[in-house]
Amino acid sequence: MSSLREQALRVVQCADVDAKPAAAHALAAAAAAGAEVGAALRLADPGGLPGRPPRPRLRPHRELAQGSLATVAGRAALVHALAHIEFNAIDLACDIAWRFDALPDAFYRDWIAIAAEEATHFTLLREHLRTLGFDYGSFDAHGALWEMAERTRDDLLARLALVPRTLEARGLDASPAVRAKLVGAGDTAAGAILDVILRDEIGHVAAGNRWYRWLCAQRGVDPLRGYAELAERHAAPRARGPFNVAARRAAGFTDEELQALQAG
Repeated sequence: MSSLREQALRVVQCADVDAKPAAAHALAAAAAAGAEVGAALRLADPGGLPGRPPRPRLRPHRELAQGSLATVAGRAALVHALAHIEFNAIDLACDIAWRFDALPDAFYRDWIAIAAEEATHFTLLREHLRTLGFDYGSFDAHGALWEMAERTRDDLLARLALVPRTLEARGLDASPAVRAKLVGAGDTAAGAILDVILRDEIGHVAAGNRWYRWLCAQRGVDPLRGYAELAERHAAPRARGPFNVAARRAAGFTDEELQALQAG
């Protein structure tokens, strides 16, 4: 039987919009059943990652127009954008699990569990999108999340610093405002889904914080100074308020880190 890391690679390779979430759940079930992680395996990048369905078409973020939330299509476009983030998040969690070797088994099991939660988030949003008369792929999307994964493919410390602790942490900040907009436009079902996502994403960012600090300790890197250097080296987007300080605290950001964030 394939190791968990080999199975995680196959999730990232999967291009089918139905099969990828199902594969993420199957991977988590295999992990729960005690399947071998395969931490020592050196897996070669097969290229062509991640597998994507034919739609949505990917375009630069700045070219994506946001419709009015007063219309069903406008609300659906926003829900679609959120679903696209969660679809990418399946790949991000599985990619960190297969790409980096020789780590504690707990590292891989954490990210595999996270991949399954991202798959659940995607499915919840996709099902809601269908109630609005649309589906995943009905709107164009962007590839910014995976672009950062590409830039950090050779350095686990950079990946931890700049994907869960930066891009996904920005989701914690954005969630209350996005939820308020959708609920204010009458979409209470979407608001309830965002409550589930925020709860889970706090745990995902917390895993990023936990393993980032663990690896900093292994490498003798100061977490705060190291983060600033990695963000500059890899051209990470600057965080902009308002910040969800309560969620960031719950996800394990320190007072010092929050002060540096707010200082810009």
